[in-house]
Amino acid sequence: MRSISELQSLADFWGIITGGGGHVGQAAAAALMELGANVVLWDRSKAALDIASANLAEYKNQLYTICCDLAIEEDIVKGVEQYREISSGRLNFLINNAAFVGTDNLTGWAVPFEQQSYDTFSKCIDVNLAAPFLLTKLCMPLFEITSTGCRSVVNISSIYGVVGPQMAMYEGTNLGNPAAYATSKAGLMQFTTWLSSVGAPNIRANNIVLGGIYRNQDEAFVEKYIQRVPLRRMATEEDIKGAVIFLCSELSNYMTGQSIVLDGGWTAI
Repeated sequence: MRSISELQSLADFWGIITGGGGHVGQAAAAALMELGANVVLWDRSKAALDIASANLAEYKNQLYTICCDLAIEEDIVKGVEQYREISSGRLNFLINNAAFVGTDNLTGWAVPFEQQSYDTFSKCIDVNLAAPFLLTKLCMPLFEITSTGCRSVVNISSIYGVVGPQMAMYEGTNLGNPAAYATSKAGLMQFTTWLSSVGAPNIRANNIVLGGIYRNQDEAFVEKYIQRVPLRRMATEEDIKGAVIFLCSELSNYMTGQSIVLDGGWTAI
């Protein structure tokens, strides 16, 4: 029987994190590389990737980047080919993390329902749901030829894929909770369930369901938010590390089609 240290080792593992230039993507990458993984960050912004590379410089021999706009099908196809060359075709984990979020400054986005834009709704579905579908599909042959370590898809969802928003929290702020975001995250969770069945036994597929992450939001919003959280705080990027390691390593070898909810208890009450 293997030890815990052997099961959690990611030495020689290879994987992709989309939205890799963001806070959550960088935290996930740092955790995985600390245990030995090679990580390829995907992001549409080269500037964001450059900043991430600088922030993660201690892992420079394990870190690679691909500039890719997940709203463009051809970019995703090219990105997979670039990844194949970088990793020599090995893939142990895919973390679908990139997403339009409720704070994005888009036309017809973080506004009252009657003002929300069909075009923006469609763009959100493309990035938050259609892109993970396409990327996962294109990565399946890479998973299938990877013979060592685990083969894991981790989709980053949200509490708003599970429950409805408390809109009173947003009153008097520039924040919002678009229908497109909730719809895309709920769809991503069901895609995970579907994939866990159809992709088995070649891959495992699980969700990480995130609550709100503190990023210097309006004080009134934060106070209203944490009053609904049993742990009385918003999440930090560090809170995701343990779940990412668990799902991307052999610690979770018999887990698929499930959700790890990191919300401080928001959905429990």
